[in-house]
Formats: sequence, C-alpha cells, structure tokens
Amino acid sequence: MKKFRNLIPVLLISTALLLGGCQDVKNAEQKDKRETKQNQDDAGMNKYEKENYVRVQDYTGEGYTLRDSNEETGEIANAHRDEVEQAVKQFFNDKYKTEVKVHNIVSAVDGVSVFVESIGEPHFYTFAIVPVDLENKEVQTDRVWSQEGQVENAIQGGLYAMAFEEEFAKLDDYLESVTEEHPVTGTPVEAIQNVMGTGYTTNYYLVAPAGDAFEKLYELYQDNPSISKQELQDFFAKKSFNPRYLTIGIELYMEEDNAPSKKIYDKVYNDIKQMEGIPKGEYTIILNDNYIDRKRAIGQKDNSIDKTLAEGIMKQ
Repeated sequence: MKKFRNLIPVLLISTALLLGGCQDVKNAEQKDKRETKQNQDDAGMNKYEKENYVRVQDYTGEGYTLRDSNEETGEIANAHRDEVEQAVKQFFNDKYKTEVKVHNIVSAVDGVSVFVESIGEPHFYTFAIVPVDLENKEVQTDRVWSQEGQVENAIQGGLYAMAFEEEFAKLDDYLESVTEEHPVTGTPVEAIQNVMGTGYTTNYYLVAPAGDAFEKLYELYQDNPSISKQELQDFFAKKSFNPRYLTIGIELYMEEDNAPSKKIYDKVYNDIKQMEGIPKGEYTIILNDNYIDRKRAIGQKDNSIDKTLAEGIMKQ
C-alpha cells in the first residue's frame, strides 16, 4: 500500500487543508508557492519563515491558523464556549461512545474546529467541527460533525496502543533515551493537545492505522466501549494484519538552531531497523531542524532528513 508510506510527512498538511475548507490541494500548494515568492525580501531571506517559524520547544499551538479561516467564527464560538464544549462532549458520547475533554477552539471557514483529547483509554487526540451562523452570530451546537474516518482512525490507534502496551513502552523508553543522549527533542504536549488532532500521538510519534482489521477493531469497541486489554490482545492474536496498514511516524527535531544531523538520524534509523519487541507496523522517521511553522504546526522542510519517504521500516 504505497500511499501509506507517504502518509506521515503529509498528514499534518492534509489535516490543515481539510480543516480550513480547502477542496483542492493542488491549488493550495500553488498558492503557497506564490506566497513564498512574494515574501522574499531584498536579502533573499524568506519573510514568511522569519515571521512564523518558532523554536519547537516554545510551541504550544499559539498562532495556528486554518486555511481561509474567518476569525469571527472563533470569536462567536468562544463567546459561547460552555455551550460549544458541552455539545462536542455530547457528540463524542453519542456517536463514538467516548468521553473527551476540550483543549482548543480554532476558527475555520464557516465554523470552528474543536480539538479534543479522550479521557482514559483508548487514548487519542482528534477534533470535531461546529458550524457557526455568521449572519445571526449563532453557534449551531445541534449540527456538530466530524470528517469521515478521522475519529474512527484515532480510536483505532488508541486501541492498538492499549493492546500492545509493553511494546509501545519499549519504543517510548528508546526514544526518550535518544533525547537524553543526543541534542534532539520531540513535539511539546501542549501543541499536540491544542492543534494536532492526529490520533494516538506522543511527543515523538503518531500512529496511523488503516484496513479491514482495524475497521473490525473499531466495531468491536463500539459494541463494547469498556473492552479490556486482554480482549484486544485476543483480537489481534486471531486477526493478523499487514504492517503496511499501520504506520508509526516518528518525528524528531534538533534541540538547537542546527541543521538536522545525519549521524543522529542514521543511529535512530538503524536502531529501529534492528530493534525487536516494538509494535508491529511500518515505521517512518523524520528529523527536522529546530523550527516549526506556528501557523500550520508543521516542522518538515527542505532540509529535513527522511530516508523512509519511499519505503518505511517494516516490523513484523
């Protein structure tokens, strides 16, 4: 499934485009190129980057902007924040049988995107959309909706992490040791909470499932939201899946204002390739410099290192 190999580098970009109401990715990319060209200053520096790139350690999601968003929708929604939060929580309870807490409300085109975190397990981050009637300055809390498959995939990733808790703990410990021994860091939890909405996500990676096995896993959860770790393990013992259908996207940043280190990248790449006892899946690994685009919550740039773009590391 070649399309899943390239999922992680574009996932945040795709989310931002969709949330902003853009229906034509190609046009959006062309718009970005025009803006970049227009923003070149006399010294040849990129004005956009100078104004909007911040150290990843300092990023909490502040300044995040959805494409073509209308600030007025956010103002109206925040004026009725209690109603919005209650409606979103009820939406997740009714449709997904899951309790959530609201972290952030972000203006969109004709509504707001509400970023949430699940309470308890399965653990995940996602978002819902609440329409706003600009003419009457009303929040349409009876029309809350979510993008097709977005929340389902988030739940599936959280369930997978529940089932393989020990394997994920080993991966967590390894990546934590990398940041202790080398000048690299991950994404701050505040940014993940406020603007990511990328399913099961840690400071160092996200999990992106797909395919029939995970659809059946989601159905199992809907039938029994109190499903136990043992029941999930029993499910995977009977239901195998191709690792290409489960992407674990590792993304790290340099700790200081330095170009991404090939030496550090190669160490992580080789360690993951040789490591045993970590979750089954296709691993992608990206190492960025120290900066993240505060408006788009994206760290990948031309100097980012990614040897897994064409083909990830398969772990059976």
